Amino acid sequence: MANVLIVDDNEETVEASTLLLESAGHRIQTGNNGEEGLKALCSGPLPDCILLDVEMPVLSGPQMAHRMLLHDAGEEKIPILLVSARADLADIAGRMGTPYFLPKASADYGDALLKLLERALGERRAPAHA
Repeated sequence: MANVLIVDDNEETVEASTLLLESAGHRIQTGNNGEEGLKALCSGPLPDCILLDVEMPVLSGPQMAHRMLLHDAGEEKIPILLVSARADLADIAGRMGTPYFLPKASADYGDALLKLLERALGERRAPAHA
């Protein structure tokens, strides 16, 4: 069981992802844009993983990830699962430095999301100590 933060401006995607992940035993927090995602990070315990959309109003997914990096240099090592319908999703994920990305139009999106989340949680590393 993991704490997952879903940040996406599409209500149907948030609802479907929430139902899927909760049915697998995960606890879910949500935000409708990157600003809300950042507020969720500051308001409670840090999530174990972030499911992040690319294109959103107010603050995009890549902009949110960049602000997280600027704020704490990525010390908590929260894996980001990038989801989008964009054709250049792999390029965006590469620029962001996340190996975890999934096109929203995948035929087996639900199963693929659960497997990708499991992989990301399994590969998560503890923060480096100075």
